[in-house]
Amino acid sequence: MEDILSKSDRETLKAIYRLGKDGAEVATGTLAEALRVSPGTVTAALKRLAERGFVDYTPYRGVELSPRGRRNALGAIRRHRIVERFLSDMLGYAWNEADRLAGAFEHDLPQEVEDRLFVALDRPETCPHGFPIPAVEGTEMPEMPPLYALEPGDRAVVAVPGSTDPAVISFLEELGLRPGVEVEVREKHPFDGPLVLRVAGNDRTVGEKVASQIYVRKPASP
Repeated sequence: MEDILSKSDRETLKAIYRLGKDGAEVATGTLAEALRVSPGTVTAALKRLAERGFVDYTPYRGVELSPRGRRNALGAIRRHRIVERFLSDMLGYAWNEADRLAGAFEHDLPQEVEDRLFVALDRPETCPHGFPIPAVEGTEMPEMPPLYALEPGDRAVVAVPGSTDPAVISFLEELGLRPGVEVEVREKHPFDGPLVLRVAGNDRTVGEKVASQIYVRKPASP
């Protein structure tokens, strides 16, 4: 039986999952900032979710997902990314618009509609931003380091968060660094210096600040 969650509950679980790397506790203040609500609002939400067994919450310390909460967080992320694909692939919205629009109606989508959308989209593996769509059984998603963590010789596929500054997105577009593009690191200058990347046969230079805002995943085997 599917757990019944409100829109705010799903958004809270998604945020805890994204912020809680390696199962670490997420501070209430950090969560409130990510959700753009007051700490008091987050505290009330966490107490409610803890009572229902979705999170383990310790006041003045932080919160982490329970197995039930993690399963629901992954399910909510899966739904969001499938809806983004629908908006991008079927309705023609730009990849950087899909994130904003998906939140307007994804929470009201029946499960059977989500399942049919996934099939109609030919079972996509990633959202328009380049991030993986979790499996239906809630398999953990692979770790995606920032582009700047790569070293010379490394190859990876680019993913760009929807929250990225529009000016940064425009700059990345000029360089050809858009979601799904494969890059190779040619050089990495010392002392937080820039990266030199091979992008579509051209060498492009990206500074540490921008390269830290882009995420990457390993390319599929040929």
